[in-house]
Amino acid sequence: MIISPKAALTFASLAIVLASSPLAAQDVERMQEVIEQEANSGVFMGSVLVAKDGQVLLDDGWGMADLEWSIENTPLTKFRIGSVTKQFTAVAILLLQEEGKLDLDDPIGDHLAPAPEAWNGITIRHLLQHTSGIPNVTALDDFGTFKFLPTTQEELIGKFDQLPLEFEPGSQWKYSNSGYVLLSAIVAKVSERPYADFIKAELLDPLDMKETGIDSSATILPKRAAGYSPIQDGVINAEYVNMDIPTGAGALYSTTGDLLKWQRGLFGGKVISAESLAEYVAPGAYDAFGNDKYGLGILIEDDEDGKAYWHGGGIEGFNSWLGYDPENKVTVAVLANLNGGTASKLGQGLMTIARGDDIVLPNEREETPVSDVDLAQYEGVYALAPTFKITIFQDDEKLMAQATGQPAFEIFQESPDNFFLKVVDAQIRFERDDADAITSLTLFQNGAETPGIKE
Repeated sequence: MIISPKAALTFASLAIVLASSPLAAQDVERMQEVIEQEANSGVFMGSVLVAKDGQVLLDDGWGMADLEWSIENTPLTKFRIGSVTKQFTAVAILLLQEEGKLDLDDPIGDHLAPAPEAWNGITIRHLLQHTSGIPNVTALDDFGTFKFLPTTQEELIGKFDQLPLEFEPGSQWKYSNSGYVLLSAIVAKVSERPYADFIKAELLDPLDMKETGIDSSATILPKRAAGYSPIQDGVINAEYVNMDIPTGAGALYSTTGDLLKWQRGLFGGKVISAESLAEYVAPGAYDAFGNDKYGLGILIEDDEDGKAYWHGGGIEGFNSWLGYDPENKVTVAVLANLNGGTASKLGQGLMTIARGDDIVLPNEREETPVSDVDLAQYEGVYALAPTFKITIFQDDEKLMAQATGQPAFEIFQESPDNFFLKVVDAQIRFERDDADAITSLTLFQNGAETPGIKE
């Protein structure tokens, strides 16, 4: 099946707008229908919350928190939230800036000593915005081995502190968990408290977030979900990861209700000042695919569909998505204990519905005849990433799509220049230039929107 190379980050919306209408009971029913289709198809287990204007519209669980004991997910189930943790780390840094203990434009060597000479040009802001050039520790070849082992923060930093930078600081954007590991160390150093203690005392306790904390595999944690990963014939228990490793890059667990408290507190002025909040959501560099801009631990979506601040998360056995629309005062929290892109896909889709629009479900797509269409105009190789391409070619009267390393599948026309796959929930839209020639395509899958230039 076609899998987008950015599925793990899911930086754009899959939702296709059909119509606009005021939010009503039928919209909540539609939300439930959208979630249930994913749950019934076996790709989603988790909890979902949608709130608007201070009112909780939807708050429920789907599937099992523990398959072996047949324990169901509920709104009280605790999930690892992965990289949504980065919001908390960024806000912790902003709090320390308010206290005058650091500045976002300080060189990181001022607060991390000794720091490699290659890091001299890196600031705290670079770490927050993924523009430091420091290689991503979770992408290292041996991460799949040392993630199982007891590892101190010092040992973890030692895995990447002598590696060459991937680019000059500030010149590019590239997602790096290493940056947020370093930010965790800075929080601890500057505050003179362990990172976990600072987060609890300064962020969680003031907002009464009693169901949130730094996860530890050794801790007996009531109502914690087990994490699962999909295989071809079902699901398996997810691989172990030592939770000392993610720290401020992805170590928190939470519930949907606590994440609503976080959104309300953060955007309601109860956590940081208005000035710090403005800095938190100020657009920085574009993400690697040129879609949304990255602020400080948050993605900023600002397009014809509206404005939203959001982030997704993924860790062994769990995926998450947390978004906030400041104009419509909509919060969407999706926590999943089955790996895959569904949490992000649902989050984007539910945000669309909460705004008063609708999305198209896979079983609602209708094929239109292509007998009078010149399929040859779509043929070509489209590069979505240096190592990920989609080849479009004609086979008799069928149009086929083949992604790098994957079989070829037929794509079906839904409308002129818009096609969809039946083997997986994915769509392809072909783009034209002023001369009406096909120059690129856009792949919509798992909540992600990935452009591909025709070679």
